[in-house]
Amino acid sequence: MSACVIGHISIKDAEKWAAYRAQVPATLAPWGAELLFRGGNARLLSGQHRHSDTVVILFPDRAAVDGWYQSAAYQALIPLRQAAAEVDLIEFSD
Repeated sequence: MSACVIGHISIKDAEKWAAYRAQVPATLAPWGAELLFRGGNARLLSGQHRHSDTVVILFPDRAAVDGWYQSAAYQALIPLRQAAAEVDLIEFSD
């Protein structure tokens, strides 16, 4: 069963965010993940959404999500992510 990680993002430091974004794809590749969408041109249809940007990443399964998130390569980027933006990461699977 495939799994998706959706990130809701509020950027605090654009330079740090750019540095983080540039490094993430290399952490995804070993897990067979595909970046499906990244952007900030959202239109809220209902409710409230406090973030400005969204990312959607497709993984082959939940095990790949866990492997990616817990990998040394991604864990090393978390301090940069936290300095660059407020990010809520959510995993969905079928």
